Amino acid sequence: MPRALWLLIIGMAVNVIGSSFLWPLNAIYIHNHLGKSLSVAGIVLMLNSGANVIGNLYGGFLFDKIGGYKSIILGIAISLLSLIGLSIWHDWPQYVVFLTIIGFGTGIIFPSMYAMAGSVWKEGGRKSFNALYVAQNLGVAVGASLGGFVAAYSFQLIFLANTIMYVIFLLIAIFGYKGIVVEPARHSHHEKAVKTVKSKGNLQALLIVCAGYLLCWVAYSQWTTTIATYTQEINISLKQYSLLWSINGAIIVLGQPLLNGVLKKLSASLKVQILIGIGIFIVSFLVAGKASAFSGFLVAMIILSIGEMFIWPAVPTIAFDLAPKGREGFYQGIVNSTATGGRMVGPLLGGIIVDTYSMSSLFFVLIGLFLIAILTTLMYDRGIKRKMVSGTLRGQM
Repeated sequence: MPRALWLLIIGMAVNVIGSSFLWPLNAIYIHNHLGKSLSVAGIVLMLNSGANVIGNLYGGFLFDKIGGYKSIILGIAISLLSLIGLSIWHDWPQYVVFLTIIGFGTGIIFPSMYAMAGSVWKEGGRKSFNALYVAQNLGVAVGASLGGFVAAYSFQLIFLANTIMYVIFLLIAIFGYKGIVVEPARHSHHEKAVKTVKSKGNLQALLIVCAGYLLCWVAYSQWTTTIATYTQEINISLKQYSLLWSINGAIIVLGQPLLNGVLKKLSASLKVQILIGIGIFIVSFLVAGKASAFSGFLVAMIILSIGEMFIWPAVPTIAFDLAPKGREGFYQGIVNSTATGGRMVGPLLGGIIVDTYSMSSLFFVLIGLFLIAILTTLMYDRGIKRKMVSGTLRGQM
């Protein structure tokens, strides 16, 4: 892999380690420490995710206009200033304000990092996105593991640890990313006219696949909100809950290279890869719906981890393959904002369902969302003549 990609991988890991101190525990902090209902917690997390959606779209736009380096520095600066504020003021309602601003700042960062990864190693295809995905999950494994132990001692230190990691991330970006050059696209009027129709079809295909992607994230987000608070109610400790996320990250870091080899040998298409992942997600939530002790949630998390290895890296790869030259940042912005949109809608929807009905009703609804996601995945590329298969175009293994 190119040196530039390694720098992006390291930066991504540090970034996610910092954020993983906090995000798995947000709902627990709002519900247990600030004394708010699950529905209110859902609204707070929706504001955070809504700001993140805007940040993702703006970050993709900035990448195409001013480049990845300046975009990432801006996003880190906004996030870091907000984290400093959160470290000092983390009561109600300051917590809501700073968490929302953090969502916007972090949203700016991700599209640029993914677009830069695809651009600095185009011949690598999906390997670039898999590498960033593994780095994210390494960050989740380390951050969540440490976060659970730190939170059991003091939530105050959680905010401080997050801030310190972002300072390190800022230094990596300043000294490492400035030299990463992505050539801006320059097209003639004729080239733009020829590609207009094709680009519309590609954008439509991306929006369809992202619709299912959003539904998967709506369900997945329950693990950090409704399921998280439910584990507390049945006396699963914070350390045990954080351990689930450490196991999640460890499985992905160790298992992704193995999965890549299997997919390459089977020549599995990206569509089939996503469909398999959704099927595994369904099994995971069926197990979680019946769980009443830590062991049950542990099995469900292991299955969930396998499922996400199939889905999460595949969608950015599809976006990069569909993106016209010079629009890579915009397309990655759509993918990241879609994931964030799922994290925005999920906590509120889950909180309302659990507060109004029950946890079992929530799992019933989530299975229905997965079935819809299967349909969108099956039909997304019908309007495209070329097939998105491994080894095709820029989506090579």
